[in-house]
Amino acid sequence: MASRRMETKPVITCLKTLLVVYSFVFWITGAILLAVGLWGKFMLGAYISIIADSSTNAPYVLIGTGTCIIVFGLFGCFATCRGSPWMLKLYAMFLSLVFLAELVAGISGFVFRHEIKGTFQRTFNEAVQNYNSQDERSLAVDNVQRSLKCCGVLNYTSWFTSVWFPSNGIPASCCANVSDCNATDLRNATTAPDKVYQQGCYDLVTGFIETNMGIIAGVTFGIALSQEDKEERKVHFTLENWGRTPKRYHTRILVFTSSFSPSPSFFLFCLFEHIIP
Repeated sequence: MASRRMETKPVITCLKTLLVVYSFVFWITGAILLAVGLWGKFMLGAYISIIADSSTNAPYVLIGTGTCIIVFGLFGCFATCRGSPWMLKLYAMFLSLVFLAELVAGISGFVFRHEIKGTFQRTFNEAVQNYNSQDERSLAVDNVQRSLKCCGVLNYTSWFTSVWFPSNGIPASCCANVSDCNATDLRNATTAPDKVYQQGCYDLVTGFIETNMGIIAGVTFGIALSQEDKEERKVHFTLENWGRTPKRYHTRILVFTSSFSPSPSFFLFCLFEHIIP
């Protein structure tokens, strides 16, 4: 019995170390999601307000998800060090939900990427047609045109049918050179094309979506699938330092391997307590 206990001690130490490392990596992903959510809220508000039909909660979802992952990542480290079976079970259940969400998000992003492009074209065109330089969407249009150095939906001619054009011309946010762009030129359909950006905003935005959405969805899908690539092993050992009471356990170890990184694979060991009478 003493010999068996000595043999399992290094195994327990290894399992605890690897699970703490995995929890730390999990915590980092939560911090990244939180940062992206905050960035989207404060830096991408203009783009989101155009793409969304109404006020969107996407940044708040990312912020909330990132915060939850950070909390549960810390919880996982604590549960591992404490050696509490119920804590480890709760942590494993949460990770399963996260992996499922990753899988769904990856598939949804890839399937609906064309719908996102269509939605952007429609909503951006509506914002151009109803532009008034003052409401949220109009300010968002100005922001997008200045930032991306573009004009209109497909090109500057999108503004010719806008309610803004007859009395005000093309917005100044389309000007390629502000110092050489005056209101008179912008109201003239003949001279305005020489003063404004030639490329439309739709191609720039959807080009980015088309290029990166497949990559993002593919990586997310791959990570989620890699989490399902698991190997089950059964180990019988006696625990003296894992939990408060020394017991003999029949522990099922679920090993989640991840091959999305060139670095050594991460292993998640979810330990489930089954007392052997």
